[in-house]
Amino acid sequence: MAIRVLVAEDQASVRSGLVLILGGAHGIDVVGEAADGEQAVRLARELRPDLVLMDVQMPRLDGVSATRQVVAEGLADVLVLTTFDLDEYVFGALRAGAAGFLLKDTDAASLVEAVRTVARGEGMIAPAVTRRLIEEFAGGAPRAGGGGAGRAPELAALTDREYEVLACLGEGLANAEIAARLRMAEATVKTHVSRLLGKLGLRSRTQAAVLAKELGVTGT
Repeated sequence: MAIRVLVAEDQASVRSGLVLILGGAHGIDVVGEAADGEQAVRLARELRPDLVLMDVQMPRLDGVSATRQVVAEGLADVLVLTTFDLDEYVFGALRAGAAGFLLKDTDAASLVEAVRTVARGEGMIAPAVTRRLIEEFAGGAPRAGGGGAGRAPELAALTDREYEVLACLGEGLANAEIAARLRMAEATVKTHVSRLLGKLGLRSRTQAAVLAKELGVTGT
């Protein structure tokens, strides 16, 4: 089944380029285009795409606010496009529940792969953003680390297995890689990820990865 994508970008030329790239990729179907944040939210409600490719700077309603609405209503995953590798929009989108971040100058192959990665339920942050994003969002040194008795209070509700999965998320591992490391089925990994996100009140595995770094979560 094709991945249904809604492209939200206010610059017509850029939007056309994104649509051309994604529309020509195998297994991806561009179901709609939005020129501003309000239209993006409205079309997400009407079309129920699998993923919204969302520019952060748009008229009428900015991409961060639009992302917050789309995620809060459970309409689709959101992959955010940003011009800069680190700015207030990226942090805002992370808090709003964006599943991934991609720089606008990324090449076509990376764009397509990012869409496929997020559509699989795996968060994605452009390599140029990752280190600085985690350092800035985590706010410096980890507050607590290790497993068992040394576990941060925020993580008390997690089972040992969920804690191990969270540590893997903090390393940026995909589900298949986590499955191989922890010797479990990939479907089981997905279940653990879903449960730990719910227990921690998080909206995406990207948020979980940042939290893992912030709290110094490491594998046992």
